Amino acid sequence: MDSREKTANGKAIALLPIGIFLMLYLGLGIALHDFYNIPIVVVFLIALLAAFLQNRELSFEDKLAVVAKGVGDKNIITMVLIFLVAGIFVGVTGRDSAEAVAYFLLSITPPWAAVAVLFIAACFVSTAMGTSCGTITLIVPIAVAVSNVSGFSLPLCIGSVMGGAMFGDNLSFISDTTIAACNTQGCAMRDKFFANFKIALPAAIITLGMILFSSVSANVTAIECPDYNMMLLIPYLLVLVGGIAGMNVFVVLLVGILSGVGITLGTGTVTAASLLKSMGEGASGMYETIMVTVLVSAMCGLIRAYGGFEALLRFIRRVFKGRVGGRLGVGLLVGTMDIATANNTVAIVMAGPIAKEISQEYGINPKESASLLDTFSCIFQGIIPYGAQMLLAVSAAVELGGVVSAFDIMPKLFYPFVLAGCSLIYILFAAGKQKKH
Repeated sequence: MDSREKTANGKAIALLPIGIFLMLYLGLGIALHDFYNIPIVVVFLIALLAAFLQNRELSFEDKLAVVAKGVGDKNIITMVLIFLVAGIFVGVTGRDSAEAVAYFLLSITPPWAAVAVLFIAACFVSTAMGTSCGTITLIVPIAVAVSNVSGFSLPLCIGSVMGGAMFGDNLSFISDTTIAACNTQGCAMRDKFFANFKIALPAAIITLGMILFSSVSANVTAIECPDYNMMLLIPYLLVLVGGIAGMNVFVVLLVGILSGVGITLGTGTVTAASLLKSMGEGASGMYETIMVTVLVSAMCGLIRAYGGFEALLRFIRRVFKGRVGGRLGVGLLVGTMDIATANNTVAIVMAGPIAKEISQEYGINPKESASLLDTFSCIFQGIIPYGAQMLLAVSAAVELGGVVSAFDIMPKLFYPFVLAGCSLIYILFAAGKQKKH
């Protein structure tokens, strides 16, 4: 159904499936003290069942047609294919490439700048790999080692890595969040990148200054770096350059995969059999994200047909007014979804169709709405103590003998807090005032 085909009288009850999902997911997470072993696909299936049971004006066959149209949308299919190819790329590049970036930067900078280097390395790796969780998994062990040998506090080192990881998660051309934001809003990744960059770059520069200021008082010793292979950086650089140049995302990823295969096999880093296995694991690792995308698109199709989006828009019209209000509405919508789901990709997939309706209502162009969705989801995801990023960081540090908790790290999460400030300044003073193309 076209996004402009709205039910004349929006029905708030149509939003019940979203409420059921949030209650089940939050309830189980709180009861079990674990949000990441909850079968999110199963919970979404229950919510989808609730959507099917609503709206008696449509027969079951008609509802299947609505679902099929939503799932078969060009943007959804494109998103699924990009997820798969991006997973293969991450499988090809692997751990050694990310570690090479961090150790290279540490080897060419003075010891007093080590924490700033960790932030920059995490920014680069996450932008190239398109995964904050993967970046944290790879770089936090290096951060723990830096803290142990240099004298820098462990929370500062880990908080800097997490900030850099969220920077790339927000900007990367192959990040789940970028793919979801661009495809739900119907904009080119290059356009969204440059719209995002205006907010993220000032935030990163301010964060870098805060990290350097926090590093001044540390009693720093020299850091020794193990051997690394500079050739492993090439696939990342090709993906970054190709994406910024505006090349088709599939072409960019294919170039990255082929160069990664050639370099890893040529340098003897891995065997052909292990490389194929890693590629398969990378694609398989996207299963849950793809299934959530399909189920959410199906559920949103039924909610829209029953008037749920129109009811939500009616509420937003009453609460949020004007240029600033519409943009805050988009940001707070995805932020609320992220707090509830603790997954920024899921939050964007859920909020995306509604955000597109808001954007049309308030005259927000697609690249700006995509930027707002991705930025605010990363802000909230980068701060919540029960998010995957925080849980991974703490567990990786503890496994290596570190003594740290989420609440030790949260005050050192400079980047998400600065990004929130920069985003609000952008919305208040710059958003919507640029010339339309």
